[in-house]
Amino acid sequence: MKTIKTLVLSALLATSFSCQDTLDVTPKAVISGDDLNTPDNLDKLVVAAYSAIGNDHFTAPFTLWPYGNLRSGDAYKGGGGTADIFEYHFFETFAYIRPDLGPADKLWFRYYVSISRANDALRRLSAISETEFPSKKVRMAEMRFLRGHSYFALKTLWNRVPYIDETVADDQYATISNVALTSDELWDKIAADFRAGVQDLPLTQSEVGRANQLSAKAYLAKTLLYQAYKQDASYNVTGTDAAKLQEVLTLTNDIITSGKYGLYDDFGKNFLPEYDNGLESIFAIQRSLDDGTPKGRLDYSSMLNYPMNPEFGCCGFHLPSQNLLNAFKTNANGLPLFDTFNNADIKTPDDFRANPVDPRVDHTATIPGHPYKYKPNLIFKSEWARAPEIYGATASLKEVVSPDSPAFRKLPPFMSSSKNSVLIRYADVLLWRAEALIELGRQDEALPLINQIRARASKSTSLLIDATGKPTSTYRIDVYKPGTNCTWNQSFARQALRWERRLELAMEGNRFFDLVRWGIAADYLNSYFTVEKTKREYLKEAKFTKNRDEYLPIPFNQINFSKGLYKQNPGF
Repeated sequence: MKTIKTLVLSALLATSFSCQDTLDVTPKAVISGDDLNTPDNLDKLVVAAYSAIGNDHFTAPFTLWPYGNLRSGDAYKGGGGTADIFEYHFFETFAYIRPDLGPADKLWFRYYVSISRANDALRRLSAISETEFPSKKVRMAEMRFLRGHSYFALKTLWNRVPYIDETVADDQYATISNVALTSDELWDKIAADFRAGVQDLPLTQSEVGRANQLSAKAYLAKTLLYQAYKQDASYNVTGTDAAKLQEVLTLTNDIITSGKYGLYDDFGKNFLPEYDNGLESIFAIQRSLDDGTPKGRLDYSSMLNYPMNPEFGCCGFHLPSQNLLNAFKTNANGLPLFDTFNNADIKTPDDFRANPVDPRVDHTATIPGHPYKYKPNLIFKSEWARAPEIYGATASLKEVVSPDSPAFRKLPPFMSSSKNSVLIRYADVLLWRAEALIELGRQDEALPLINQIRARASKSTSLLIDATGKPTSTYRIDVYKPGTNCTWNQSFARQALRWERRLELAMEGNRFFDLVRWGIAADYLNSYFTVEKTKREYLKEAKFTKNRDEYLPIPFNQINFSKGLYKQNPGF
C-alpha cells in the first residue's frame, strides 16, 4: 500500500474529497495534530471515517460490481467495447488478470485509506476520557465496525492482506506482512471488530447511517458464515464449521426477533431512493445531494451504468447477462427451471410473455421494449445500448434512478444519484440463516425463510406495468411445498437456497463471493463460459483457473511499497 498521510478535514470538507479521481488533492481548511483532540473535532473525525467508506469511484467502486458481478456470469462489462476500461474485461474473462492492473490497486488503496481514518480516530478517542467525551465507547465501536467492513472486503477480494490496527505507527506499515496472520486469524480479527460493535453499540442511533448493535450482529453473522466454509491453501473448500454456523443462527435470530427490520411489501422499494434507510436497510453507504458540498455525496460507483438515451447519455456498463435473465424463468408450478433454464433464451417482450418468469427479473434488468426503472412511458430501446453487437441490449436497474428522480444529477459527461448503496439488507439476513440451517442439516427450518422471500417476490408486481396498466411480463412464482411441488431434502434445499440468493441479490455485488465460499466457482464459471462463448464472441478466451482465480493478485504497487515483503497469491 502507498504511504497514507491522514488528512482530516471537517466533516463537510471530507465529503468533497471523494469526488476526485485521485487521492492526491490539496486540502483546504485542514485541521490536524492536537487540534483534533477536542470532543467536537473528534466527532468530526468519526464522520470523516464514515465519509471514507463512500469515497469511491467507477474505477474503484465500493459496490464491487466489477468484482462480484462481472466475475460471476451475472453481468457483462458493457461500455464501448472490450478496450473500454480493459481491466474490467480481464476481470470478466479471467484471461489476462495481472498484478499491475490499475483499478485493483486503486481499490486496495482506497480501502486502506478508509482503515487509516478509522485507526486515527481510534487512537485519538482512546486518549480522551469518557467524562470529557461521553460518546467515547460508542464512537470507538463505530470505528471498529467501519474498519471491519473494509477488512471484510479486502479479505474476500485478496484473501491475504496486511492487518494494520490503531496500535501500528504510520512508519511501520510496510513492516507488516500480508501473510503474518493465517486465514482464520485474519477472519478472527475482522470478527473481533464486529464483536466490539455488538458489545458497545446501541440498539438504535439518533442519526441515520451510523452503525448500531444489529448492523454489527449482521456483519458478524456474515463474517462467521464466510469463515465457516473451511478453505485449504489452494482455496479448496474442505468442510464447514458447525460452531460458527450455530453462532450465525444466534445472531440472525437476534436481528429477526428485534422487530426493527423486515421485508418491504414490494421488492422494488429496495431500489428507490425514497425508501433509503427504511425497513429493509440494515447498513448502507450514505449518499446525498445538495448537502453543501460542490457535487454532493453521489454514487460514483454507478456513474457508468446508465444507458445511452438522451435523458442519460452514458455509458452502458454493467449489463445483465443472458444467463442471468434465463435464470428467472419458472415452470408451470412457479418454481425455478434448475436444470433447463438456459436451454432457450428470453430476449424480447414476446419471450417474456410466452415464458413465465419470476417478477424480480423486471426489477433487476430491462430489455428493448420494456419500461426503464418503473416508467411505463420510458421504454428501453436497442439504440440505447452502446455496443449491442458485442454485449447485447440489456440494462441494469437496481443501482440507477429514473431521469425525473429528485435523486438524479447530471455531471457531464456522466451522471449519478444520491440513492444509498445498501451493503446489507434484511433479505440477506434471512438467507444467511437459511443457509446455516441447511448446512447444519436443519433444512426444514430453512423452508419458511426462503418461502418468505419468494412470497414477497410474488406480490412485487404493482410497479411492473406497461402504459396500458398491464403486467410487463407473464409472472408466475410460488413457494416451495414439500410433497406437492418438490422434495425438500438437504440437497434440494441447498440448491433452492443458492438459486434464491442469485435471484434476490442479482447485480448487487455478491454472487462471485458466494461461488468462492461454496467452493464451486471453477466448475460453475467454466460451464457458464462453455455456453456463453457460443453467444458472445468476446468471451472466446474466457477461462477460470481453479486454485488461482478465486482471489485477485496482490497489486505490484503494494508489493513494491513493502519492499517485497508482501507475498503474491498463488498462480500469479
